[in-house]
Amino acid sequence: MAKKIAVPSAGEIVNAHFGRSQAFTVFSIENGKVVGEEILDARGLEHQHAGISHMLQSKGVKTVIAGGIGPGAIQGLEFAGLEVLRGASGLTREVAEAYANGTFTGTDAVCDHSHGDDHHHHH
Repeated sequence: MAKKIAVPSAGEIVNAHFGRSQAFTVFSIENGKVVGEEILDARGLEHQHAGISHMLQSKGVKTVIAGGIGPGAIQGLEFAGLEVLRGASGLTREVAEAYANGTFTGTDAVCDHSHGDDHHHHH
């Protein structure tokens, strides 16, 4: 059975601000490869960790790979039984492929919301 991971997304790019994500891309992974992809609409769930957790779990997601994510969101997702990895950036599909083949390396970065609004687009 495929393992499902979710990446907060803005188009094909990892959304650097988890709490503001209006979409999640769910990737199905099997035998070290990405075998499926689905976009979930999360509009209206911004900063609602329980709602996001429920939506992702209803799709069979076990792991969330985020860019920047606050401690409250991490705790909320982990409390709901989801694994949280962070430090992702770039194209969501490349992140999923790196995770699938075991080369994804996350960071321990926690978003503390002290950065200015000029950091909306991390590259």
